[in-house]
Amino acid sequence: MTHDSLDNVSSDGVDRSSIMAVPVQVSVRLGRRRLPIRELLRLGPGDVVDLERIVGDPVDLFVNDRMVARGELVVVDGRLGITIVELMPQATRGREPLGPGPGE
Repeated sequence: MTHDSLDNVSSDGVDRSSIMAVPVQVSVRLGRRRLPIRELLRLGPGDVVDLERIVGDPVDLFVNDRMVARGELVVVDGRLGITIVELMPQATRGREPLGPGPGE
C-alpha cells in the first residue's frame, strides 16, 4: 500500500478513495439585504449592494447547503477569502436554520 492509499483509509479500516473525488458545492453566506422591488429593479451592472460586512466579520461555511463551519472574512493577495475558526460538531452540522441575515 502506498502512502497516498494509507491516507484514504479511515480509522475503522474503510477505504475512502472512492469518495474523495466526489464534487461538492461549497458556499459562504456573506450576508443578506432586504430591498423594495423598486430598488431591486434600479440595480444595474456595477451597482453595489451593501451587506454591512467588513474583513474580520464572522461568516458561515456551507457544504451542499449544510452549515459545517464558521469563519472570518480575510483578504489574501487582494482576494476575498475566509479563515475557518470553528468546525460545527458532526451531530449538529446542517441543523442550523438559515434564518434572517445581518441587518434583518
